[in-house]
Amino acid sequence: MPKLIKITQDGRRLEVTGTAIVLDGKLESLEVTDLVNHPRKFEILRAAPDATHVAGRVALTAAEAELAKEALWQGQEQLAANPAAIAERFRLAANRRAWGEGIE
Repeated sequence: MPKLIKITQDGRRLEVTGTAIVLDGKLESLEVTDLVNHPRKFEILRAAPDATHVAGRVALTAAEAELAKEALWQGQEQLAANPAAIAERFRLAANRRAWGEGIE
């Protein structure tokens, strides 16, 4: 079930669905990034002075960032316990290893 993080100024919904952050149902980011080392920190702060984090193109306050991080963590926890997801991760890892060794 999607977890609502915020509604943007133009009315779009920023939600966490599983292990992804989506904006109006489209993938926006897979992580919440701190502004401390962000390359466009000053431009972001000029546009959103109360921002402490970003998720893709969306600025987040500290409270919104904590909500998003918690929802992402819960999504990862659920994914880690899912047998189908575990099998898929093993399959992808085996394919990456084979590809790295030149086997296609």
